[in-house]
Amino acid sequence: MKYSVVIVEDHILLSQALSGLVNGFDKFKILYICKNGKELLTRFKDPKNIPDIVLMDINMPIMNGIETTAALKEQYPQVKVLALSVEEDENTILKMLRAGAKGYLLKDTEKSILENALIQVQETGFYHTKDVTNLLLGSLNPKEEKQVMLKEREVEFIKHACTEKTYKEIASDMCLSPKTIEGYRDSIFEKLNLKNRTGLVIYAIKSKIFTP
Repeated sequence: MKYSVVIVEDHILLSQALSGLVNGFDKFKILYICKNGKELLTRFKDPKNIPDIVLMDINMPIMNGIETTAALKEQYPQVKVLALSVEEDENTILKMLRAGAKGYLLKDTEKSILENALIQVQETGFYHTKDVTNLLLGSLNPKEEKQVMLKEREVEFIKHACTEKTYKEIASDMCLSPKTIEGYRDSIFEKLNLKNRTGLVIYAIKSKIFTP
């Protein structure tokens, strides 16, 4: 039995090339291809068209990848989304993860990495390439993650930081001063060896502190 994959990509030649690649993988088959999120959601009205994984582009007309991923999370939470984009901007990656994407690949990735990513997303629930992880987390050592002990208030701060709230809004919600919140942020970044808020979200997802 092969896992089903749907490609959402507005560039026809690329989507056809991806289709050929995925159909060549032992564990996967392409169900169909869509040009944008609106077309995908229309196809999903027929239960036979709901796949195991959606390979999702981000920049598309009518309905982009972030909007579509959020809609899938709300309406079809069982479907796993693997983002595939040229976008390396950390804010874009963060938005896709918040929307519910289980992994993020750059379009110049190698065939073997794409296959492994699909397997990991299907079997373990998430996947991030080394390049993207390094881009977001800097020199974070995964072994160090498990050794760090976080205080209850630090965990609470991390949960707030995984939302769209500003640090000032987080301070208000936690009944603390903005300066104290900055202290929490800096302390946590140092403890976890992180360089930015995006890295903190990745850590929270992997540690199951936050579920997108």
